[in-house]
Amino acid sequence: MKRKEVYGTTGPRMLVRFFGGWDFTEADASTRRPAEVGYEKGVPMGGDLSNAPEGKSPTFLIAALKDPIGANLDRYQIVKGWMDAEGALHEKVYDVVWGGDRQPGSDGKLPPVGNTVDMAAATWTNTIGATELITVWEDPDFDPAQKAFYYGRVIEIPTPRWTAYDAKFFGLQNVDPEVQMIAQERAYTSPIWYTPD
Repeated sequence: MKRKEVYGTTGPRMLVRFFGGWDFTEADASTRRPAEVGYEKGVPMGGDLSNAPEGKSPTFLIAALKDPIGANLDRYQIVKGWMDAEGALHEKVYDVVWGGDRQPGSDGKLPPVGNTVDMAAATWTNTIGATELITVWEDPDFDPAQKAFYYGRVIEIPTPRWTAYDAKFFGLQNVDPEVQMIAQERAYTSPIWYTPD
């Protein structure tokens, strides 16, 4: 906790890793020990990056493993925040790695993973998504003169929300259509901070 190397979830017990550095390569995502490579070549979530080598952008080694008794994973996103010269805050979300054979559309957005929820039974199937997500990502919009932060967000496939379980338990037939019955649980990492020299 003192090192800020923590992440939180909305309930599931997925395992999440997030490392930042200047020298991660695709080969680092092929190891079965991403934490070993992460600590060796970078800083973990909650860490600080500085002294950007000339011509380099930060690279991130990210990994997530599903909750053993939970839903598969939809996607791993990196959220970047920065402050412009006028002091205004900005944020951009990057879909970095995802389950299935989906491809981003012409607008750059990744299509939804799908939905296997059976509302009547308040169940779902793990026939979509992925059990594990791992890759190396490089910031394509890096400005070495600009302060920034990056954090990871892991999203599961859709599952029944607690309201769906209640509706099944109590045999409710006519649930108000405004009541949300499906959720996509998620995890959020502590950020990695970049400070210019």
